[in-house]
Amino acid sequence: MSEASALPTRPALSDLLHAAVTAVGGTERPGQVAMAEAVAEAVGEGTHLLIQAGTGTGKSLGYLVPALAQGERVVVATATLALQRQLVERDLPRTVEALHPLLRRRPEYAMLKGRSNYLCLHRLHEGVPAEEEDALFDPVEAAARAAGPAGASSKLGKDLLRVRDWADETETGDRDDLRPGVSDRAWGQVSVSSRECLGAAKCAYGAECFAEAARERAKLADVVVTNHALLAIDAIEGAPVLPGHEVLIVDEAHELVSRVTGVASGELTPAGVSRAVRRSAKLVDEKAADRLLTASEGFERVMELALPGRLEQVPEDLGHALAALRDAARNCLTSLGNTRDRSVQDEDAVRKQAVASLENVHAVADRIAQGSEYDVIWYERHDRFGASLRVAPLNVSGLLREKLFHDRSVVLTSATLRLGGDFNGVAASLGLAPEGRREHAGDAGDAGAGDAAGEEESPRWQGLDVGSPFDYRKQGILYVARHLAPPGREGARSDMLDELSGLVEAAGGRTLGLFSSMRGAQTAAEELRGRLDVPVLLQGEETLGELIRRFAEDARTCLFGTLSLWQGVDVPGAGCQLVVMDRIPFPRPDDPLMSARQKAVEQAGGNGFMAVAATHAALLMAQGAGRLVRAMGDRGVVAVLDPRLAKARYGGFLRSSMPDFWYTTDPAQVRRSLTAIDVADS
Repeated sequence: MSEASALPTRPALSDLLHAAVTAVGGTERPGQVAMAEAVAEAVGEGTHLLIQAGTGTGKSLGYLVPALAQGERVVVATATLALQRQLVERDLPRTVEALHPLLRRRPEYAMLKGRSNYLCLHRLHEGVPAEEEDALFDPVEAAARAAGPAGASSKLGKDLLRVRDWADETETGDRDDLRPGVSDRAWGQVSVSSRECLGAAKCAYGAECFAEAARERAKLADVVVTNHALLAIDAIEGAPVLPGHEVLIVDEAHELVSRVTGVASGELTPAGVSRAVRRSAKLVDEKAADRLLTASEGFERVMELALPGRLEQVPEDLGHALAALRDAARNCLTSLGNTRDRSVQDEDAVRKQAVASLENVHAVADRIAQGSEYDVIWYERHDRFGASLRVAPLNVSGLLREKLFHDRSVVLTSATLRLGGDFNGVAASLGLAPEGRREHAGDAGDAGAGDAAGEEESPRWQGLDVGSPFDYRKQGILYVARHLAPPGREGARSDMLDELSGLVEAAGGRTLGLFSSMRGAQTAAEELRGRLDVPVLLQGEETLGELIRRFAEDARTCLFGTLSLWQGVDVPGAGCQLVVMDRIPFPRPDDPLMSARQKAVEQAGGNGFMAVAATHAALLMAQGAGRLVRAMGDRGVVAVLDPRLAKARYGGFLRSSMPDFWYTTDPAQVRRSLTAIDVADS
């Protein structure tokens, strides 16, 4: 027998996929097979792939099976907790068991999150530093804590006691394994950020640390499931939080640019600066502490007069305040290295917190004071939290191109990546050169590239749409209310509310209402509650999970809300047969970041509206329309109550980004169809 013939043959991809699909109780789809083959080819050749896989394709197995078959280290990054849990608790266990006999090895897998998602035993047992308690507890709560369990009658106190009991039982320390959960305020008392962590070597609880245990499991795993934010921190900040890997799979990839932008952004608030002052007061010399306090007060005075909106240039008074804050924070950081206050209990933890706060103040103040042309700076003002000063990158495409696509094969997948007929818009936002120039969407994609380099510098990639198993033209109708007046910026739209009421009545409830503003959702809910005899649930009146549960349980119920509903609702069957969008979800004209990005594209000679505003709207509308058909038997209508979708030049771009439903502008036809569906399912 020759040496070559003695080598075990690699099992066929088709056999592996069949075994995995059977194990999870699914049905093999042509799109899933095409996806698996494309992923296997990209991974094998070390190239990059953008792949659109519609709802029902089974895309998780479409990428997991070929990735596991290659035998290389894989990181899977998702945007939502729900998908992370599905992968780790359902898809990966069953897939690994099914593939084990064929692969003759059992791939290991693990989930890894940011440090603040894990219970910190040091915080739990040693408590929050005194200066933090002063800020986080009112006198009643502080007294309850001092009195111990018998005095912990507040919700916060009860939450903390429940976490303490859970700490003795949990094997992971993962916040998401604590059910029911606790408030963000309570969790903040028992967790730390990566900057605040003492480090396993210095911490008395380092050997038992849940976050360190999760990192160790990830180091040994063949597949690591994480989130977009941690991926961004690992890639952009250069912090090695993820283990080395040869394959990166980004699921829910339509969210990636937004999540990366969030990680690359900074914020300064008077409260945050005051926290840095309080944390460092006992650890630095008096002169340094006074200097930081004076700078903090100066910054607060400037912020009191701040008006919401973008700052094209940093005003002189703000520039002086930021420079003083930056220099005072740097001085305190230097002083921290030279002093120790033995009267401070657990000084290492207090010092670590002070350093984290001071470094953030210094970094953000310095960045904003510099006023880079590649940053967008603006004021925000909230009724509850007051004014804040924010900075975000004008464009993240260059960062992504440089940090994401080197030394590994990257597969990006979602149900919505092909906008306006091609992948160019999404590719440009990722720093990838366009595949080709198409008349309408190609221009938008090219313009959106911003600082993207020429094609010769761009990583090589391929786009593939594997379709959906659903017959959208037979299962759904796209109705545009062409006869309505165009929506204005202010005031209720009485004709739109009349149209909405008629559609919901014809559907017998069963409606998911997607609104571009909370005010619009509230107005519509109040109006329909007075007109129709169907339950109308409104986002904000109960937790989102509870609202979706109630919506799914009662087919006659309607659910109205804003952004999180456009992407977060999965209700197959008779409970969701009408999806209504009140208007095209363009970014607000006063959105500082979006308007700055649009202006930058226009100054570069591109079509800023198509590259930014229309692409943003197309993505949301594609996601929103995707709420309608979630299973093979689903039927219904997506109704857009904005005539611009039918009349405006950009309407075709937006419609081509949505599922290929049968299209009409006839209100009578749509009401007859909704009534017929309602009667059939009653």
